[in-house]
Amino acid sequence: MWLTDTQKIGVGLSAFGFAMISLGVVLFFDAGLIAIGNILFLAGMSMIIGVQKTMFFFTRRDKLRGSFAFFAGFLLVLIKWSILGILIEAFGFLNLFGDFFPVVVNFLRHMPVIGRFLSLPGVSQVVDRLAGFQNQLPV
Repeated sequence: MWLTDTQKIGVGLSAFGFAMISLGVVLFFDAGLIAIGNILFLAGMSMIIGVQKTMFFFTRRDKLRGSFAFFAGFLLVLIKWSILGILIEAFGFLNLFGDFFPVVVNFLRHMPVIGRFLSLPGVSQVVDRLAGFQNQLPV
C-alpha cells in the first residue's frame, strides 16, 4: 500500500485522534480530550481522502443520518455534555462506517495472532454477528 506523504500524515492524525478520544473516555469523559480527538480525526480523514471527497462522504444521501448524529454528538461534546455527546457520536460513527466492518474483520483474520484469536469457535460466531456476516447455508 503506497501512500503519499499527506496521506501518511492523515493516518497519523486519525490514529492520534482515536487515541485522544479513547483517553478522554477513560479519564471520565473529559470533554477537552474528546473534542481534540474529534478535530484530529476529521483533519486526518480530510488528509487521507481529500477535502472534497470527505465533504461528499458526509453529505451522501444514505449517510445523512449518521453525519447528523456524528456532528450533533460533536457539538454536545463542545458544550461539555460529553457522555451524551460520545454516545450520539458512536451511533453516528456506526452509521457512517458500519459498511467497512466486514472488510476490517477479514483483514484482521489474516493477521498472525489476532487471526488465530478471531478463529476460535465462540469468538468467531460473535465477531461474525457483529460484523454483519450472514449465515450462508448450502443450497
